[in-house]
Amino acid sequence: MRMDILFFLNYDVDEPLPWYSTMSRTRNLFPKELFEQVFDRVLSMCVDKGMVSGHTQVIDSAPVKANASMDSLELKVPASELQSHLEKVRQMSSKDRPIRKAKENKATSEQQTITASDKELKEIKSRNKKWSKDQDQRPGAKNKASKYTSNKTHYSPTDPDARISVKPGKARKLNYTSQMAVDSGHHVITHISADYANKKDNQSLQEMTGKLKRRLHKEGLLWENLLADAGYSSGENYAFLERQGITSYIPKHGTYKGGPEGFTYHKEGDYWECPEGKHVTYRTTHTEKNSTKKKFYLSLRSECTRCPIKLQCLGKSHEKRIDITYYKEEYDRAIARVNSPQGKRMKAKRQSTVEPVFGTLINSRQCSSVLNPA
Repeated sequence: MRMDILFFLNYDVDEPLPWYSTMSRTRNLFPKELFEQVFDRVLSMCVDKGMVSGHTQVIDSAPVKANASMDSLELKVPASELQSHLEKVRQMSSKDRPIRKAKENKATSEQQTITASDKELKEIKSRNKKWSKDQDQRPGAKNKASKYTSNKTHYSPTDPDARISVKPGKARKLNYTSQMAVDSGHHVITHISADYANKKDNQSLQEMTGKLKRRLHKEGLLWENLLADAGYSSGENYAFLERQGITSYIPKHGTYKGGPEGFTYHKEGDYWECPEGKHVTYRTTHTEKNSTKKKFYLSLRSECTRCPIKLQCLGKSHEKRIDITYYKEEYDRAIARVNSPQGKRMKAKRQSTVEPVFGTLINSRQCSSVLNPA
């Protein structure tokens, strides 16, 4: 093992932790691979001491503030206008328009170029107009950081990988997302990584699972259960974890619907039966713009024409149309697990395992450097 790895491992338990600035500077001196080696070595030592059981892993995420200010955000422009836009910005007088400019623009040309479609830009403009109308009378509404911004239209020149993120009731900030896995045995961190803040948790689960499974397998540990909140829910993830032989306890997302109310699904024949006994049969499978895979069912118009509940069931339509997630069976199994007595115990275990660890890391100045990717 290299001497610089031993440097990190030779701290005594009774010694004070190094300063945040020391850890930040040290991190910039060495490549990412070195720190992964350090992490794996420390985890291996924890396994040798019996501190990691491996069978139940709890995952969660938290936003981590990027080393960049909302005041320094720049507008993305079409590729054809990028050069003229940059020249205009350089010539702009701070007396005419006080703005905060980055000393160095670290973003690539691609990151400075707008890629949103006309439809997306119109939606952003509409939301921005409504938002401004609601906010203009509030104190501080003129501040750039308080205005409606989007990753499709803005970027940070000082930290191009940072993303604008927002939580209900909180201001928009430039953040990263820290993804972490904790072993349920003694709350030892088994995986941690940084991701884009505008990326959904369920989009990070499969990559994270692959890395963690290889790490635990290397230590001779068998991973059986995965606990997470509803942010990691998706049919693709449920199916993926089943293929991996991992039992998941992940609540369904609030937007999931198992089927139309009053209709009964028949697996044999793959159709839905309405309250009047008519069949809505499977027609095709399609993938929506957000990459969600769905199955499409349609009834016969002739069977719905004289139906006594046609108005309540169809409205102005002529036949019943049903779009259902392709992974309905995986959802049903996941929901059954979560609602079982074992699932309720697992929920309590999840809340008492990963949340205290995240709280310690975020609130400790020294430990927060573990989460911050800058």
